[in-house]
Amino acid sequence: MGWDLLPESTLREVVDLAVRLVEFGGALIIFTGAAWTFVRFIAYGVVRLHRPGAPERAGYGFNRIRLTLGLFLALGLEFQLAGDILRTAIAPSFTEIGQLAAIAAIRTALNYILGREIEQERWEVERLSTGDSSSPPATAP
Repeated sequence: MGWDLLPESTLREVVDLAVRLVEFGGALIIFTGAAWTFVRFIAYGVVRLHRPGAPERAGYGFNRIRLTLGLFLALGLEFQLAGDILRTAIAPSFTEIGQLAAIAAIRTALNYILGREIEQERWEVERLSTGDSSSPPATAP
C-alpha cells in the first residue's frame, strides 16, 4: 500500500483556506480590540464627566485603554504576518518572496514600534497607579 502525496493543486487549496482563516483571525482580533477599546473609551469619558478624578491621575484610564488597543493590534499583526508566510509556503516565485520580504519588514517594523509604545504605556500605567514620579525606563534603539 503506497502513500500518495497530495497533488500540488489540492495542497494549494488547503493552504489557501488556511491563509484565509489565519488572516480572518487577525482581522477579527484587530476589530475586537478596536471595538472593545472604543467602548472602554466612551465609558471612561462618561465616568470622567460625572466623577472627575485628581489631575495627576487624569491620564491613567486613558493610558490603560491605549495599552489594551496596542496589545490587540500587535497580536492581530502577528496573525496577518503568519497568513503572509503561509501564502508563500508552496513553491513561491521570486516575486512572491520579494513581496513577502517587504510585507514582513513593514509589519515587523510596526510590531517593533507598537512594542515600544506598549512598554511606554505599561510604564506610565504603573507609574500613575503607584504615584511614582520617576523617569521612564530607557528603551533600546
